[in-house]
Amino acid sequence: MKKDNNKIKKIGAWIAIIILLLACCMPMIFAFGNGEDSQVYFKASLAVAIMVPIMAYAIWMVYKLLNRNKKVVDSDMENIIFDVGQVLVKYDWETYLDSFGFPKEERDKIAEVVFQSNTWNERDRSSETEQYYVDQMVKAAPEYEKDIREVMRRSDETIEKTDYAETWVRYLKDKGYHVYILSNYAADTLERTEDKLTFLKYVDGAVFSCQVKQIKPEPEIYKTLLGRYHLDPEKSVFLDDRAENCEAARKQGIHAIQFKTFKQAAAELEKLGVN
Repeated sequence: MKKDNNKIKKIGAWIAIIILLLACCMPMIFAFGNGEDSQVYFKASLAVAIMVPIMAYAIWMVYKLLNRNKKVVDSDMENIIFDVGQVLVKYDWETYLDSFGFPKEERDKIAEVVFQSNTWNERDRSSETEQYYVDQMVKAAPEYEKDIREVMRRSDETIEKTDYAETWVRYLKDKGYHVYILSNYAADTLERTEDKLTFLKYVDGAVFSCQVKQIKPEPEIYKTLLGRYHLDPEKSVFLDDRAENCEAARKQGIHAIQFKTFKQAAAELEKLGVN
């Protein structure tokens, strides 16, 4: 995009130079005329030669004034793709689980069969009902059935808003970038936490794993995003907290940044010309 804009600017500059040269040469041409109206034409062309640069300058100043707050993209990157959990929102299942005050043995077992389980990861795909996934967790530790069901019932409490997400998305949009979401997110959790994802109303598109039945780092979900929104991977950058998800994005030709902190990610985006 940056190269295209520079090319357009160069063409426009050459056209303007040619027009100004023609305007400035007109008085000289008419000055050598011998016709009865040559002096009239000379004066008229002289006025044009004087007015054209003045008008061009005035138009340029008005353009700058009207566009000083307009969107400007000065980067080869056009598309910023965000993960949600641990990037735009806080996802802290450990603090949430600790809040129940379970004995250590029970706490560790629930962590194992719920948040650290393959069932939890597959839940992001949401090919089955929420009840199915909860039942699978209970089967893995039936002695803690009541507590597992309570932990899952309130699992939306693992998600908390950040103070920068909405501002960051809006800033990038104001700069002219397209912003997208690519996130592993369970259907039940999305339904119960959507009010916390206030940045969604500003993005250009989103692919949630629960909606397409695909999960990161599977290549299909990246292809779904690129295909659905016709994105050029070379002009796209993906931010995710997990290294394997970033690597999977790179395999699709997408630039990737492993998110650790807002400040770190913003600095790495700046290295790509996104600021």
